[in-house]
Amino acid sequence: MIPDSRAARGRLCRKQPVLNIRQLNVRFGGLRVLNDAAFTVRGQAITGLIGPNGAGKTTLFNCVTGLLPAARGAVEFQERQILGWRADRIARAGLIRTFQLARGFPRMSVFEHLMLYGKDQPGEGLLAACLGGAAARQREQALREQAFQVARRLKLDHVLDHLAVDISGGQKKLLEIGRALMAEPRMLLLDEPMAGVNPTLAREIAGQLARLREDGLTVLLIEHDLELVRLLCDDVVVMAEGAFLTRGRYDDVIADPRVQEAYLGRRHAALAAGAGRPVGASTGGRLSAPGAA
Repeated sequence: MIPDSRAARGRLCRKQPVLNIRQLNVRFGGLRVLNDAAFTVRGQAITGLIGPNGAGKTTLFNCVTGLLPAARGAVEFQERQILGWRADRIARAGLIRTFQLARGFPRMSVFEHLMLYGKDQPGEGLLAACLGGAAARQREQALREQAFQVARRLKLDHVLDHLAVDISGGQKKLLEIGRALMAEPRMLLLDEPMAGVNPTLAREIAGQLARLREDGLTVLLIEHDLELVRLLCDDVVVMAEGAFLTRGRYDDVIADPRVQEAYLGRRHAALAAGAGRPVGASTGGRLSAPGAA
């Protein structure tokens, strides 16, 4: 069961912005993929980032986390300007992201994946063995204990010895979140963490995210399943054509004619409105642009 986010919504206005994106522009050749994208993310809440395919959501994640350069704009994380930083420096600052397609090393175990992503991982090698001493061994033991705790929390403790290639798609998504948690993030950027998994595991992942919010973690979440967005997110930001479109509570955002037009096109949105049918009703709460995957 996913904890109701209404109480958190009531507290949202009192939270200070953790991430501030201002007039972010990204170009691929002559194509402008992000067009003055701008919004803030408040702390200790789950903010949903939605929009039709091609809206620029993943591109924005890539730019914010240092994987893609911006033509202009600004990104502030905890009041520090991070645009232009290397991806590893941004990660060390506590801004951690996951990917839509779970990444990893297929011949490594689940436990090894968690250990690899631990913050201040001492690593292995001759120099570390000679110079690390007691401090390195203590850190290694602390990381092992942390990995076991993360695995138990995400219900991965029974597959710790399994190779990453052998676990289910939903478990790979949980492992992606687990690796992010091992880095001790201050904020998580999650790119479709429930995509491609069965409904039961999707609810499990959503429940885990809700519990992370209760622990004080800030989450910005790209998700196409609007029913999960409705249940989970305290605040919803909509992008279209590389730009910010609107934001607010889920019900208000989905009722916005501009959002309906962005997803369905002007003609389809007008037909839906004329029929008195909420947009997305025939798709189980999932909006899809005509012809879009």
